[in-house]
Amino acid sequence: MIRVPQEFKPLLSSLVVTFGKPATARRMIFFSVAAILTVGDRTVSNVLRLLSLIDAVNPSTYHRLFSHRRWSSRPLAYAIAKFVIERWVPKGVIRLCGDETVDGHRGKKVYGKARHRDAVRSSHSNTVFRYGHKWIVLAILIDLSYCNRPFALPVLVTLYRSKETNKKEGRRHKTPAELMCGLLALLMHWFPERKFQFAGDGAYGTHQVARFAYRHHQRLGLVSKFVADANLFRAPPRRKKKCGRPATKGKALPKPQDVVAKSKTKRLRVRWYGGGWRDVEVVTGSGHWYKSGKGLVPVLWVFVRDLTGTHRDEYFFTTDTSMSAKAVIEMYGGRWNIETTFQEMRSHLGLETTRGWCQQTVLRMAPLLFCLYTLTVIFFDTMAWSNPHVRVKQWTGKEGTTFSDMMISVRRYLWMEWVFAQVPGGQAVLKLPIAARTLIAYGITQAA
Repeated sequence: MIRVPQEFKPLLSSLVVTFGKPATARRMIFFSVAAILTVGDRTVSNVLRLLSLIDAVNPSTYHRLFSHRRWSSRPLAYAIAKFVIERWVPKGVIRLCGDETVDGHRGKKVYGKARHRDAVRSSHSNTVFRYGHKWIVLAILIDLSYCNRPFALPVLVTLYRSKETNKKEGRRHKTPAELMCGLLALLMHWFPERKFQFAGDGAYGTHQVARFAYRHHQRLGLVSKFVADANLFRAPPRRKKKCGRPATKGKALPKPQDVVAKSKTKRLRVRWYGGGWRDVEVVTGSGHWYKSGKGLVPVLWVFVRDLTGTHRDEYFFTTDTSMSAKAVIEMYGGRWNIETTFQEMRSHLGLETTRGWCQQTVLRMAPLLFCLYTLTVIFFDTMAWSNPHVRVKQWTGKEGTTFSDMMISVRRYLWMEWVFAQVPGGQAVLKLPIAARTLIAYGITQAA
């Protein structure tokens, strides 16, 4: 029987209990490791082609692992989130980012499939639609000493269902913003003693999400894009008379764009998108954001102008009015790393190559791939090799370690230190000259 690598046991032992039966846990762990080693499509059949060469498997048990076995993805997500927080963010505010991505999926009977706007391929003048699944993803931002940018590690994923699907199943329809609020509430419930900062793009910079963050302002702050003509007011004055309807808002404040036109800018040097540095000019202001019938939300807004001229002027806001302008800009800039996560998952983990179509399989396969992204980073950081800097590819102009470096290193470690060390005949590979082993490792560990 093939054993799991010793270095990965602390994490894997915490994941085993989430699957209930030991047999189900063992199959899921071996399937996940094989999915990391697999190149090409991440279909069950393709993963089993590789897994059958490593250990004796019954294909039917693995095909039913996603569609019929009784296990929940929420305990799995909790175990991974707990490990990430304890390892990289043991104290202080936990930085979160969230976004949605459309996973193209072929087939007429695929559960939850609908037509969605593809934000990557669409522009202001042209909208591109794709048929597939829209996944709402919540990730934890971490800093790694050997990387030049933060990494967004997915921990919670949920499927956005269309109005037709929700009506058919008797479920209240929820927008992506409402689903993200649910994921944030779940994470706060899991870690009641921690504080969070969440950064989302304009889709999550709505008055609804701002109200949710303000209701939990002692533990949650929201950073997102703002509109230049937002309706801002002072707080309602204290009520002097008991008769009559109380005021819902105070006097109107100038709109952010009017304040910017009359104010002097302040120069700052901030960490920019992708981990670089940029000189910017800023103007800040505060007020209570108002929406009719919904009440007031105190916000701090920041106007940002890129001095290099390569980025358009932006307005950001936060519900945490104690944040500085520099912190707001850098928090929103860190949100871009989840876009990098989506791109790397498509390139290296086959996000859009799954072929499951029934409800249980759809709700489990893609979230498992998001978990594999997080697990790959954890495995890379916990491998018993001397120095992370010696495990990467180097070329002129490259700085830091990338996710493709992590994939290559984790695959090489699993092949050489786990598979070949245990399978019959594998010892022969380890006895080859170093040049031959390096050639074999290079050929079978390329990220794809």
